[in-house]
Amino acid sequence: MPELPEVETTRRGIAPHIEGKQVSQVIVRQAKLRWPVSPEVSTLLPGLCINHVKRRAKYLLLETDKGTLIIHLGMSGSLRIVQASTTPEKHEHIDIIFSNNTCLRYKDPRRFGSLLWSTDVIENHKLIQHLGPEPLSDAFNIDDFYPKAQLKKTPIKSFIMDGQVVVGVGNIYASEALFQAGIHPKRAANKVSKKRLINLVFAIKKILAQAIQQGGTTLKDFVNSDGNPGYFQQTLNVYGQKDKPCPRCKTPIKQIIIAQRSTFYCTHCQR
Repeated sequence: MPELPEVETTRRGIAPHIEGKQVSQVIVRQAKLRWPVSPEVSTLLPGLCINHVKRRAKYLLLETDKGTLIIHLGMSGSLRIVQASTTPEKHEHIDIIFSNNTCLRYKDPRRFGSLLWSTDVIENHKLIQHLGPEPLSDAFNIDDFYPKAQLKKTPIKSFIMDGQVVVGVGNIYASEALFQAGIHPKRAANKVSKKRLINLVFAIKKILAQAIQQGGTTLKDFVNSDGNPGYFQQTLNVYGQKDKPCPRCKTPIKQIIIAQRSTFYCTHCQR
């Protein structure tokens, strides 16, 4: 599933090609995604300009004067920029074609993504209004994070993956941040000291920022690419490293399941 760094890289990849451009046509070859594609995408979007391409959590927001197109990539979705004349490949369900014949093409083999239209203030949309702070913003800080942690007995890994606490800390990045902060993933959130939570906030910010930077370096250009930045071939310290030596102490990395998600950690470095 694309995580926040992958979605942010997608935003940065497509924005220069579609911001300020007028939509001339929308072609929907398959409307049955996680939710049916909003009919307004075909009826209202043509003729409008994309003013800004923004991101909130893992939602891409294409803003126009008349409303906002909300795109979620689901588990297997991707976007790429092609010429409108390019023959669609399998699972390429939607084309947003611009007046210069540039096409934003949406591909989703598993069809768990979504394209929805909203005319409301986007912060009030039902999918967005309950989201926590962006991890790379000043709103994600220890003064907000610590009181929330004090109220929760859930494992710290589950806590930081809760989108109402902070958005965008997916399974891979949660394991990596907890390793960097030296915190055992099963430790109850309310049992982690404030000093260690400060380290965790810093680790989350650092790891996500590095992933975004690496994604920009790896992908470089969305034009005629597959539009799928993946996980940037980055070096992971613990995730997926079961039985391999910890990069700090050489203790074999252990794998456990927390909330039905694979979790990787060092039994020596994390407590």
